[in-house]
Amino acid sequence: MKVGIIGAGTMGIGIAQVAATNGCRVWVYDANARQVETATLGLEKTLIKLVDKQKISAEKMTEILANIAIATELKDFKDCELIIEAIIENKEIKTKVFTELENHVSESCIIGSNTSSISITSLGAELKHPERFIGIHFFNPAPLMPLVEVIPSLLTEKSLPEKMYSLMRNWGKTPVIAKDIPGFIVNRIARPYYGEALRMVEENIATVEQVDDAMKTIGNFKMGPFELMDLIGVDVNFSVTKTVYNEYFYDPKYKPSLLQQRMSEAKLHGRKTGKGFYDYAEGAVKAEPQKEEVLYHQIFMRIISMLINEAVEAKRLGIATDQDLELAMQKGVNYPKGLLAWGQEIGYAKISETLQNLYDEYQEDRYRQSPLLRKL
Repeated sequence: MKVGIIGAGTMGIGIAQVAATNGCRVWVYDANARQVETATLGLEKTLIKLVDKQKISAEKMTEILANIAIATELKDFKDCELIIEAIIENKEIKTKVFTELENHVSESCIIGSNTSSISITSLGAELKHPERFIGIHFFNPAPLMPLVEVIPSLLTEKSLPEKMYSLMRNWGKTPVIAKDIPGFIVNRIARPYYGEALRMVEENIATVEQVDDAMKTIGNFKMGPFELMDLIGVDVNFSVTKTVYNEYFYDPKYKPSLLQQRMSEAKLHGRKTGKGFYDYAEGAVKAEPQKEEVLYHQIFMRIISMLINEAVEAKRLGIATDQDLELAMQKGVNYPKGLLAWGQEIGYAKISETLQNLYDEYQEDRYRQSPLLRKL
């Protein structure tokens, strides 16, 4: 299969690696020609490390690199059967690229976007042939993270989602099919993991370290909310939250955090800048949290109840099948359990009671329950 990748950032070159590893002939294009060269050199270094660790053979490395070529302009994609865009999260810029791209590819060429939060329908509607357009959302780093969200628009040809689902399976991924709603599955359901954590720190209920420790020790999450925001990028996480909030017409459930805005303004973006909620400078000492059993239980129940409520609401709205909702959160953000199963384990009545107590305390629509929650 001939595949084109637009964008040679971390995500674009990662998707190129996945496709090339699975025998596809891949062309990579970036408006910044130097970026493509830098990305391919970086990929070669990554593959050498994999050979050294005996994860792949030297022959496989040679095969992967031979499958990747640099495209100097969009018309180099003229023979591609599939093109995946992985550029800046800006609708106008993406639309401009797609409009030009359609002048160079065949009508049968499938065009996909790796957007994490922009409406697939709004992007596809600008194309001459919107029926061949679909969301194909990988998670970072693409070669390692198994989940891929496949998102058809209202205008996507009906058989295309299953075709992309099968292709992603063939590429060794765990695909799920989601409705075209803001945040799709993962970035919608996961919002309270960050939002409630930020709220508790803003309100002086707990420290950053206590929130993270509570979610790891009680919930067995691999990373606490603040550690994860630092890894993703505080600015990136804030941007996704703002997009979901705006796309849902300012639903209080997704209201962004003032603390996160100030962190972004201060360029305290996390690991990539050396400092975020934690200090990553060499020799920096991480503060030990003051462990308080009652507080830790409160932290865990507040965050997990909000997460489970989101999963239940996604189930009610038919955003994806129950199986795909569970898979998405486990494979996309490494949750230790599917949230619907977790709700059954804790007891939906207990989740409902926790949310009702929060609503009574704050009188905010943020804590409203899914109509389905009380019926489970």
